[in-house]
Amino acid sequence: MNTVEAKQWTVQIYITEEGDDTHARAVLTTRDTSRLTGRGIARRNPIDRPIPEVGDELAASRALEDLAIRLHDVAADDIVQLAGPVHR
Repeated sequence: MNTVEAKQWTVQIYITEEGDDTHARAVLTTRDTSRLTGRGIARRNPIDRPIPEVGDELAASRALEDLAIRLHDVAADDIVQLAGPVHR
């Protein structure tokens, strides 16, 4: 009988603002305490109204996109290193 194991990975997003720039950092933590970080920046055009939520959303989405690319790269590296030819 197969046992199904549920795994939980956590992503925390940290957002800071510096002038017209919003910086976000998305940190993925796995059960074995591995960590991977993605980063994103949003820059407000000085002629636009200051709406902090928009900067937060853009920076966070860019950090998550960067994190996804980095995670994909880790998986691709693992495949190359760990998956060898099948021995029959």
